[in-house]
Amino acid sequence: MSSPAQPLAASLVQSVDWLAIAPPTIVAVVGLVVLVADLFVAEHRKTLLGWTSVAGLAAATAMLLPLLDGDRSTFCLTGDAAVCSYTADRFTLVIQFLVLGGALLAALLSVTALKDARKDLPEGEYWFLLLSSAAGAALLPASRDLATLIVALEVASLPAFALVGLKYGDRKSSEAALKFFLSSVTATAVSLMGISFVYATTGTLYLTQVADRIQDVDGQFHTLAQTGVVLTLVGFAFKTAAVPFHFWVPDTYVGAPLPIAAYLSVIGKAVGFSGLILVTVVALPSYADVWGPALAVLAALTMTVGNAGALRQQATRAYSAVRLLAWSSVGQAGYLLVPIAAAAYSGDAEKSIGSTVAYALMYGAVNLGAFAVAALVGRTKVLNRVADYRGLYASSPLSALLLAFFLLCLAGLPPGIIGLFAKVTVFSAAVDAGLGWLAVVMAVNVVIALFYYLQWTTLLFRAPEGEPEKHRVPGPVTAAIALTGVLGIALSGAPQLVLRFTDTGLF
Repeated sequence: MSSPAQPLAASLVQSVDWLAIAPPTIVAVVGLVVLVADLFVAEHRKTLLGWTSVAGLAAATAMLLPLLDGDRSTFCLTGDAAVCSYTADRFTLVIQFLVLGGALLAALLSVTALKDARKDLPEGEYWFLLLSSAAGAALLPASRDLATLIVALEVASLPAFALVGLKYGDRKSSEAALKFFLSSVTATAVSLMGISFVYATTGTLYLTQVADRIQDVDGQFHTLAQTGVVLTLVGFAFKTAAVPFHFWVPDTYVGAPLPIAAYLSVIGKAVGFSGLILVTVVALPSYADVWGPALAVLAALTMTVGNAGALRQQATRAYSAVRLLAWSSVGQAGYLLVPIAAAAYSGDAEKSIGSTVAYALMYGAVNLGAFAVAALVGRTKVLNRVADYRGLYASSPLSALLLAFFLLCLAGLPPGIIGLFAKVTVFSAAVDAGLGWLAVVMAVNVVIALFYYLQWTTLLFRAPEGEPEKHRVPGPVTAAIALTGVLGIALSGAPQLVLRFTDTGLF
C-alpha cells in the first residue's frame, strides 16, 4: 500500500521559485517585522519603523532586476507545467516596478506626514497596513488564476480602507473610509458572482484554460458566460475609478492622509488596470465583442466626467487642490481605459496593452510628484486650496517649477514631452483599432483638461498675496519630489524608452 502512495505524495509536492516571488514576499515579511517591532520600539524611536519600511520597499524593487533575464513561473499544475498561478513575465515586472516604486515614494512622504501628525496616526499600524497593501498590489499582476487575482485584489484593498480612516478623531477621515469600504465591498461581491459564473461554465480558474474553454461553452450556458464576463469587470472597473464607480474618489482622497491619497491615485489604479488587462485580454479574448464596447463607453464617460469635475473646482474652496487632483485622476483613468478597449478591436492586442502600461508609468511618476508638492504645501496651508499655491515660485522656486512640469505632463504639453508622447500613443491606439469616435472624445477632453491644468500652473508664478511664506522641505519629501522630477525629465528626454520597456510579453 505504501509504494503507490509515495509517487502520489511526491506529485503533490511543488518546488517554489523563491526568486520569482521575492518582490511581494519581501514586502510582506517586512510588514510583519514592523508590526512585531512596534511592540518593542520606544515611542521616540518610532521613526525607525518608517525607515525600515522604506528600506524593505527599496529592496523589493531591487529584486526585480534579477528577474529581467526571462519569464519565471511557479505554483503550476502538476500535470501541466505551462498552467501556473504565478508568472513573473515582462508585464508582471513592469507593473510591479510601478507598484513598488510608487509605494516607496508614498512611504517617503509618509515619514514626514507621521512626524507632523504628532500621534494622530499610529505609526506601527500605519506601516504594517501600507506594506500589506503594497504586497497584495505587487502580487496581483503576477496572478494567473481568478482565485489568486481576487485574493491579491482584496489584500491590496482591505488595508487601504483602514489607512484612509486611521486618523484619530477625524470625522472626515472616518466618513471617507466608510464610503470607500461600502462601495468597494459591493463591487467585489458583484465581481465574485461574475467569477463564479465563469467557473460554472468553464470548470477552471486558470486564465489560459478559461480562454480555451469559454469558446466552447454549450449554447444554453452562453448567456450565463456573458453575464459572468460583465459582472467580473465591475470589480476591476471600481478599482480603476471608472464612471459610474468613481463617486468614492474625491471624498476618499480628501479624508485620507495625503500620502495615502497619492498611493491610491497611482497604486490603486495600477492594481485595477493590471487586473482588468489579465481578465479581458488573457482570460476572455473570445468575448471581446462583450467587453470591448463596454470598456469603450466606460472610457468616454470616465474621461468626460473626470475632467468636468476637475473643471468645477473653485480655487478658494477647502481642499480644492486635492479634489482637483482626485477628479483629474478620474479623467486620467479614462485615457488609460482607451487602449484596453482598443485591444478588443485591434489585430495587435499586445501593442494596445503596451500603450496603457506606458501611459500608466508616465501618469504614476508625475502624479506622485504633484502629490509630493501638495504634501509640502499642505504642511503650512492645512486647507490645501488651489489658491494657496499662488506665488509658490517666490517662496520655493524649485518646487514650483517641478509642480508646473508635472501639471504640464498631465496636460500633455511641452516641456512635459513624456505626457504628450503618452497621450499620442493612447490616441493612436484608438485610431488604429478603428475607434475614431473615442479618439475624438479623447481629443475634446484633452482640450478641456488644458484649462484647469494651465490655470493652476499660471497661479504658481503670479505675485503672492502678502509676504511669500518660505516652505522648509524635509529630507524625505525632498527625496520624493527629486525622484519623481528626475524620472519625469529623463523620460521626457528619451520617451521611446517607455515603449521599449513596456513590451509586455503577455502573448
